[in-house]
Amino acid sequence: MSWPARALLSAAMDVSLIVDGANVMGSRADGWWRDRPGAMARLHGELAALAARGVTGPVPGAGEAAEAGEAAEAGSVAGAGSAAGAGSAAGVGGVAEAGGATEAGGAASPGGEAAGGRWFPYVHLVVEGRARAVLDLVGPAPRVHVVAARGEGDDEIASLAGRLTGRRVVVTADRQLRRRCEAAGATVAGPGWLIRQFS
Repeated sequence: MSWPARALLSAAMDVSLIVDGANVMGSRADGWWRDRPGAMARLHGELAALAARGVTGPVPGAGEAAEAGEAAEAGSVAGAGSAAGAGSAAGVGGVAEAGGATEAGGAASPGGEAAGGRWFPYVHLVVEGRARAVLDLVGPAPRVHVVAARGEGDDEIASLAGRLTGRRVVVTADRQLRRRCEAAGATVAGPGWLIRQFS
């Protein structure tokens, strides 16, 4: 298995999807302003269904990691080739064998890889203000956690982006929040990307 393929599979094993509820809700002109808690409850239902069936396609940001790894692997292969040539000239073998052993080890499938080309995120839906009433409207859902922001929703999202482990994908269109989350090591996707996953 190539390095890019391994990177994409590994990236799909432990992904936290941090959703800016107000931002995603506000990106759709579906009358959400007339009933914020109700609109947030609908979003919660969509996220619960998505988490259950899995997300198709690459994890946002995984492609860039794969490209970087591919370039690094190409450099390593070129370096190993040169070393193998030098070893053969000196009558010393083993460099090629070591490379073969590494490839064989890398071909093993990592535990928890995405099933059927899908990945199953842990969803953190951040709500604030009047939308916090959604907590009274929805029940527990596997892999979906509603986070009622104690203050500003942006602060809660940025905090989650820095505290959670593994790959973190924040869904928001807020530019300032995007910069904060990227500085914390998270990848950011827009609401449009998430909404497309619902269909």
